Amino acid sequence: MGPRRVTLFAGHYGSGKSNIAVNYALKLAGEGYPVRLADLDIVNPYFRSKDSEEGLRAAGVEVISSEFANTNVDVPVIPAEAYAMTDDRASYFVADVGGDDQGARALGRFAEQVVSEGDYEMFLVINCYRPMTRTAEDVLQMKLEIEAAAKIPFTAIVNNSNLGVATTAETVLDSVRFAEDCARLTGLPLKMTAVWEDIAPELTDKIGNLLPMKLANLQIW
Repeated sequence: MGPRRVTLFAGHYGSGKSNIAVNYALKLAGEGYPVRLADLDIVNPYFRSKDSEEGLRAAGVEVISSEFANTNVDVPVIPAEAYAMTDDRASYFVADVGGDDQGARALGRFAEQVVSEGDYEMFLVINCYRPMTRTAEDVLQMKLEIEAAAKIPFTAIVNNSNLGVATTAETVLDSVRFAEDCARLTGLPLKMTAVWEDIAPELTDKIGNLLPMKLANLQIW
């Protein structure tokens, strides 16, 4: 089965959802899909998919983000082009959703159309090394809060447990049980494990469904 037409990535701040969204959009574009990447994280001013815009456009990915992104003005406004997520069904959309229930409210205005079309995937991005999601119970609470705000049910989990540049293969392997516990408690399948591409070869035979990633140009303002 191919990708869903709309793919949404949501999770707590520091989960790495923006980097995963960028890499997933590049993956789809590399497979020949017409892709638009929508930056719906209108609350968090620190990490933006827009920071990778030049490379994304060069790869054939159209970036949709607020005109105020990467300026000294941060206004919580949904860009008008984002409504093409539900209006343009000839394109594949990848969306980087706000990092908590407040940020997820931006997605709520698209919920009815996305759910009724029935061609979406909404990934819960988890990182056990972040302070707010250290346990499966923390992840369950986050899931419920984001779903209530976004009005769209999650469909699967992406394990992106990492320690930034200090991440090793062992770091990822140590997170597997946590990810499996989260899957059991939430009732969601564990769809992918995201890892930096330089350590992916060490994990190929140990973890299934790896998503090797490049480190996107996500800058701290």
